[in-house]
Amino acid sequence: MSTTLVSISNDPLRQLNVVENITGAITLDAEDSGKVFILKAATGAQITLPAVASSAGQNYRFIVGQLFATTAWTIKAASNVIQGGVNVNSVNVPGADENTITFAHAADTVGDYVDLVCDGTNWYVSGLGTASGAITLTVV
Repeated sequence: MSTTLVSISNDPLRQLNVVENITGAITLDAEDSGKVFILKAATGAQITLPAVASSAGQNYRFIVGQLFATTAWTIKAASNVIQGGVNVNSVNVPGADENTITFAHAADTVGDYVDLVCDGTNWYVSGLGTASGAITLTVV
């Protein structure tokens, strides 16, 4: 008989990720920090990020969980504070002073994702898109 040891943290600040399906437009707040959001609708919508000034330490993950046929999903900041980049089809897509992240409806693949982390000044993005044009970072 073998024994498997399981380590459980007693750190009160450690949280397990909460997974939540999104099927339409949503505005995020501090209570959503740490969540993994699965984009689960055939029609995309807008996800609105909270203001950076009140969001230091907040973080989110967004994963394509269902192909969207006609409309892109967008993640929108109120100002041009999205920095970083994503790897799309083995190409780095840089972002500097952007306000919109788009999961394109014609190039999405289940499993494409982006992570966002805020330091109170900027939202920092990283992620992975499988097909060319799957994720874009722009000012809209």
